[in-house]
Amino acid sequence: MSSTVDVPEAEQQGEGKKKETVETVVVRFCGDSGDGMQLVGTQMTNVSAVYGNDVSTLPDFPAEIRAPAGTLAGVSGYQLCFSNHDIFTPGDAVDTLVSMNPAALKTNIADLKRGGTLIVNEDAFDKSNVAKATYESNPLDDEDMLQPYRVHKVPMTRLTRDAVEGLGLSVREADRCKNFFALGLIYWLYERDATPTEEWVKAKFAKKPEIQEANLRALRAGYNFGFSTESFTVHYHVEPAQLPPGKYRKLTGNEATALGLITAAKLADRGLFYAGYPITPASDILHELSAHKNFSVKTFQAEDEIAAMSAAVGAAYAGQLSVTASSGPGICLKGEAMGLGMITELPMIIVNVQRGGPSTGLPTKTEQADLLLSMFGRNGESPLPIVAAQSPGDCFHAVQDAMNIAVNFMVPVVFLTDGYIANGAEPWRIPTQEELKPIEVTHQTEANGDGEYLPYKRDEKLSRPWAVPGTPGLEHRVGGIEKADVTGHVSYDPDNHEYMVKLRARKVAEIENFIPDQEVDGPDSGDVLVISWGGTYGAVRTAARELQSAGKSVSHAHLRFLNPFPKNLGDIISRFKQVLVPELNMGQLRMLLRDRYLVDAKGLNKIKGKPFLVSEVVEAIEKML
Repeated sequence: MSSTVDVPEAEQQGEGKKKETVETVVVRFCGDSGDGMQLVGTQMTNVSAVYGNDVSTLPDFPAEIRAPAGTLAGVSGYQLCFSNHDIFTPGDAVDTLVSMNPAALKTNIADLKRGGTLIVNEDAFDKSNVAKATYESNPLDDEDMLQPYRVHKVPMTRLTRDAVEGLGLSVREADRCKNFFALGLIYWLYERDATPTEEWVKAKFAKKPEIQEANLRALRAGYNFGFSTESFTVHYHVEPAQLPPGKYRKLTGNEATALGLITAAKLADRGLFYAGYPITPASDILHELSAHKNFSVKTFQAEDEIAAMSAAVGAAYAGQLSVTASSGPGICLKGEAMGLGMITELPMIIVNVQRGGPSTGLPTKTEQADLLLSMFGRNGESPLPIVAAQSPGDCFHAVQDAMNIAVNFMVPVVFLTDGYIANGAEPWRIPTQEELKPIEVTHQTEANGDGEYLPYKRDEKLSRPWAVPGTPGLEHRVGGIEKADVTGHVSYDPDNHEYMVKLRARKVAEIENFIPDQEVDGPDSGDVLVISWGGTYGAVRTAARELQSAGKSVSHAHLRFLNPFPKNLGDIISRFKQVLVPELNMGQLRMLLRDRYLVDAKGLNKIKGKPFLVSEVVEAIEKML
């Protein structure tokens, strides 16, 4: 990543302006769901990534398609952390909060640190909006509330209208540009080069020159306001991070999952089939895959979750690399057909982008409460391997690990991400082809018995052969009824049923010999071992390293493989006096660890639809110490 900033320092600062160099900054944009906060947050992320900072983001938006404007339920936010060194989270306390209306202020002000910068669009704080936010009076007049912060009351609406005057826009169209005014102001405050955003605007609105010009004017007006106004006396500089050399791009978790699946298919030299039904926050996987038909990707939007899962089973039977994705409620509906995939022993990936539950729950908020659903959410004895990604970029590699297990062991694999990972973004180094793990797929092409095909004759991994329908001489029967060992014929024999149930379970258990040993960040023995999984990685890794640097006896083990566990995990656990398991649920991994290893693991549990703060994890570890 290379810097594209070339504006002279004196020109950037303006007359009488002071510049401070800082290591890490946390910015949050918040406003009504129609204010374009996700858009400007994404642009700020792109610009910071191009400049060379490490970046981590946390988009946050309402569940309603269009909540009433100005209400607390309709607030949309986008938080990003950018730094001059490697970071793992979008930050705890916010350094700069941009609030576009009273409701956004009320729902976000508690996260702004003392001494932080508060920028508000004072034009939006009229009686109507103040009342919608359930304030009794205008909060901008409350000196006690605002006293801890550096407050800048900016008439963004009026200044934006002035900037776009003469372009023939309606008042509504002009006001929609105020998010770019706010973005321009933040670009000045943190020395961001607006060139990538200007290029994006020009391309996006190439066929609407008046809208293009309006957004560019608003962006520059915001930048010039920071440059010229006496209100802002200081701005900040964050050096590029020293990241490993290579070519980088910004990537969300859902994008990385889609690209990882395409890569897996190319590595295996097979087509990729994806069947899905739209559901937050998994839908973007379908959106991304549907744009890559040139890579032999077929996408199918089914009429419901049951049809999507059944189609995935059918595609796997037909010899395709098969995938479906959903979130918790959809995974419940997929359960029966997941069992069909399990008993027919066909390879496929079931992606679960977890969200707050139960039922509809908190559809746009993150949670980790589907681990037990993934383990046990099917009728009968139906164990499946489970792989979980730890960050947006990690989805690319983790989903390929899941596919490798699926095709090597002829089994459906559950791949877990969550709303935080799926919607979050980070700079991702594009791997070279040599760095990719090979994925080998072999289809049976001839009879493997005495002149007949035996569909459940197994290899040393207990995997059965995979025959493509239509291959001469390999006609065979599959279905949900129990199969006779080796032949696959329908069998109601009780001894055969018990044998087959145990055999399928043993196949999954012995995947532990295929996956890598568990690694530990820190000493291999000591006072506290923190075990995490999924999207808690960033907060836990940061907290553990913070305490390690303070000389505390803390180590961190982050699990990618949740069923089966790595075979050395029990030995690792035995070398520590205490075990802490932070989870965004009521203790699901902790339950599994206590059952498997008889360890008195303690839990740190949060169920608020928000990821852990680093400070929360640090406090929990210090209490144990």
